[in-house]
Amino acid sequence: MPALLRRWGFPAFALVMLVLPALPVPDFWITESIYIGLYAIVALGLVLLTGVAGLTSFGQAAFVGVGAYTAAFLATKLGVSPWLTLFAGVALAIAAALVLGAITLRMSGHYLPLATIAWGLALNYSMANMEWLGKYDGLLGVPTLHLFGHDLGAGRGLHVLIWLVALVAALALSRLLDSRAGRAIRALKDGSTMAEAMGISTFRYKLLAFVIAAMLAAISGWLFAHFQRTVNPTPFALGKGIEYLFMAVLGGVGQVWGAFVGSALVRIVGDQLQVLLPRLLGTSGSFEGVVFGIVIVLVLKYAPDGLWPFFARWWPAPARTRDWGGAAPLPTREHPARGELLLDVDAVRKEFGGLVAVNDVSFQIRSGDIVGLIGPNGAGKSTTFNLITGVLSLTRGHVRLRGRPIGGLPSREIARLGVSRTFQHVKLIPGMTVLENVALGAYLRSHSGALSAMLRLDRAEERRLFAEAERQLERIGMAAQMNELAGNLALGPQRLMEIARALASDPTLLLLDEPAAGLRHQEKQALAAVLRQLKAEGMSLLLVEHDMDFVMGLTDRIVVMEFGNRLIEGTPDEVQASPAVRAAYLGTEH
Repeated sequence: MPALLRRWGFPAFALVMLVLPALPVPDFWITESIYIGLYAIVALGLVLLTGVAGLTSFGQAAFVGVGAYTAAFLATKLGVSPWLTLFAGVALAIAAALVLGAITLRMSGHYLPLATIAWGLALNYSMANMEWLGKYDGLLGVPTLHLFGHDLGAGRGLHVLIWLVALVAALALSRLLDSRAGRAIRALKDGSTMAEAMGISTFRYKLLAFVIAAMLAAISGWLFAHFQRTVNPTPFALGKGIEYLFMAVLGGVGQVWGAFVGSALVRIVGDQLQVLLPRLLGTSGSFEGVVFGIVIVLVLKYAPDGLWPFFARWWPAPARTRDWGGAAPLPTREHPARGELLLDVDAVRKEFGGLVAVNDVSFQIRSGDIVGLIGPNGAGKSTTFNLITGVLSLTRGHVRLRGRPIGGLPSREIARLGVSRTFQHVKLIPGMTVLENVALGAYLRSHSGALSAMLRLDRAEERRLFAEAERQLERIGMAAQMNELAGNLALGPQRLMEIARALASDPTLLLLDEPAAGLRHQEKQALAAVLRQLKAEGMSLLLVEHDMDFVMGLTDRIVVMEFGNRLIEGTPDEVQASPAVRAAYLGTEH
């Protein structure tokens, strides 16, 4: 049964919705289905924006209004063809999204949702107070759509168009999420630090998700205008924006098909409650809002992933087909000659207010070396890592990669130059497979964008990316786990997966922040073998580690830090023999 649903579920669902108007069903069913389709188009944008990218928006109803008012004004006042008004409405929504996104998407925490409320109210208020838009009365007499001389009307004919748009949008969004651009968008929700370290411009992808959501909302508004044949500000108010978000959350805010589940439940149950509740309570009023409020609290408490996962048990996602055998290798970068000065850290300093976390630390790494950075907890090791990789800005000092200054560059630019890293606290995308997480590391070695993903023009490059990801997993002994969800792995395998992801970028310098933490003895031995093999291949490594046996048996040189200062630098034997190092770790020179 699951295999049948996997193969025929979507075609069967699409066929039913497209032929529904031809069946002898009541007109009321058709009207309800039209509203569900219109709502689902908007909810799909919120699945991408809020569920996948993690950007909460209460203002999508305003973009629906942009599409609807553009269609109504151009058609009724200027006599423009309704089909041309679609492009005008979408273009206006994109322009508004770019301006609003540039202002608001740099915000974080609760500021972003508050900003979406603010511009949602502003756009709705503007629509309601412009004389040429009819103020609160709106615009009347919006013409119906004609296709090849056939009047689609406002019922069964339009139903086919609305559901065709909704199904195509769902298919395009599913394809987008299964792509290079989609993995970049999915990396946004769990924080930008890892994504930027992989070379991803997080702001660019936030803006992309915002624009796509605005486009879908505007298309829904255009269809809504020709369905209702009248436009006024009420359907585009803040309350409707909250309702759209409720639909996405109820159905499954991170699930494409959850948009349809949520839209159907809100529309159908809402209509039934409008009739049932006044009878039960003996008075009229919009009591369905109270019920929906209670429902959303219960959903957030007991089903935070929405209702779609319950349906997904019968419609499971297909396993990825291994179709990348023989795929051409990804492009590689030029690597420095062995012994060449690769990284020069020159008197770097980082102050947090009055606290000096790193105090004029200097050291160098030559190509082919493994350098350890050790010290007690709080010595400033991870802060030094973050200064080198651009996560933190320098207070003063210089960092040069092959003679080029990189201090002050953003993380993604430093990654582009060949520096890759892992993190002290593992950073991964739990809902993606191990293979997809590692493929994210090869982001800079590929080029396909969102449009090519939606049109499925990126498949050749995707095969190359997954072939590279599998190769790196084989290097660290995790190829057998490539189809497991990364969030299901234990800490040790997660750390190994992070190393594979970093290697997928083809770096000239690899920075490992406590790579052996959480690994069992055999896993540590396997990791040490991998790192020695990387050194034999010419890779240069800088690693922070607390396991002294691991560090001493692996590194060429060691830099010891204490309280933000460089205490000593030397070979493993010199460091072990140093009284100052013993004092730093044990509190005594004896």
